[in-house]
Amino acid sequence: MNDTQYNLNFNKLCSELQLGELISSPKPISGGLLHRMYSIETTQANYAVKALNPQIMIRPSAVQNYMDSEKIAYVAAEHIHAQPAKMLKGASMHNIDNQFYLIFDWIEGQCLEQDEVTINNSSLMGTILADIHKTDFRQLELDSSQVTNPKTIDWMFYLNKGKKENIEWIEILDSKLDKLYKWSMKAKRSSSMLASDRVISHRDLEPKNVMWRQGKPIVID
Repeated sequence: MNDTQYNLNFNKLCSELQLGELISSPKPISGGLLHRMYSIETTQANYAVKALNPQIMIRPSAVQNYMDSEKIAYVAAEHIHAQPAKMLKGASMHNIDNQFYLIFDWIEGQCLEQDEVTINNSSLMGTILADIHKTDFRQLELDSSQVTNPKTIDWMFYLNKGKKENIEWIEILDSKLDKLYKWSMKAKRSSSMLASDRVISHRDLEPKNVMWRQGKPIVID
């Protein structure tokens, strides 16, 4: 998505959230895949601003999902080095002229490239991930319906679609159809059994979502 499809107004954002006046033009930050990240410098401080993708935010559950995500980040930050969005005027997500934003304090550090990650880096991140999994998030009372009611996959639908389009893998799928239904049912039963012992995780804990400062990691996004 091009920036022209975003309704960006950083001056109004800074004014309404009392972030100070812009000193220079916002600078795009590389790394964002679904959304846009910018570095802004104001008379008060430096910030990282995440402009959320408008096409994603029109989905019915998107706004609530991002609100829940930031609530989780705030609780997690009590147990690990993490950077949740700033809470401004009682909210972490802000709608300015139908464009949603998350505001973060600027972190001086660096993200590692894939080939720069060491065993020690991985060990530290494994410890952090374990600490997230051990964190008690029950106070947030999040909706668990999608976990306890997993959808049944209609494999026959995909087989018929493959046959209609004469796809090369239809014979393989046809030969495995009975097993796929059995495996799906086992997975569904297991999901229901394990729902009471679920954990909340990061689910995108890769190098671009970890800032390193003086050898210590800070989890973002």
